[in-house]
Amino acid sequence: MKDFRRLDLLFSLCGLNCGLCPMHLGGHCPGCGGGEGNQSCKIARCSLQHGKLEYCRQCREFPCEKYENMDAFDSFVTHQNQKRDLEKQQEIGVEAYRAEQEEKIRILEWLLQNCNDGRKKTFFCLAVNLLELEDVKNVMGQIKPVEKFEELPLKEKAAYITGQFQKVADEQGVLLKLRKKR
Repeated sequence: MKDFRRLDLLFSLCGLNCGLCPMHLGGHCPGCGGGEGNQSCKIARCSLQHGKLEYCRQCREFPCEKYENMDAFDSFVTHQNQKRDLEKQQEIGVEAYRAEQEEKIRILEWLLQNCNDGRKKTFFCLAVNLLELEDVKNVMGQIKPVEKFEELPLKEKAAYITGQFQKVADEQGVLLKLRKKR
């Protein structure tokens, strides 16, 4: 969208974690407000009309009608927790939220480089996005005790770490699958 620029390209205006999106990681999208390749949306237009807010939570009307059913379906990145993540960012502060997100990005990049058998990119993006940082770090900590994890075949690494993330997600009632419109 022309003239729509933002400083934070890792966390969108509406609460999507762009830094954990497969499209962003693959270089196909610069992130919300990142220029060429950025997708226009009604929320970006709304931000421009309301003084170019960096995050929807800064608007006195937040959450507005645009947030009704916003998280019902996913695109390339999960739309679950958009409002919750904006509220978390407000609660802990922009810098603390960004630090958490950057740590999640580092973990996700390691998973994609070392444990992706070619079929786990979306799963890892979802797991790292939807689970709390402490849970993600706990799963990562379970790799160390596995004898010679680095020497395991890629498929076995992928299966092991996927199983660990799925176990935590199941315990918390978190769905690690994109929810597409029918």
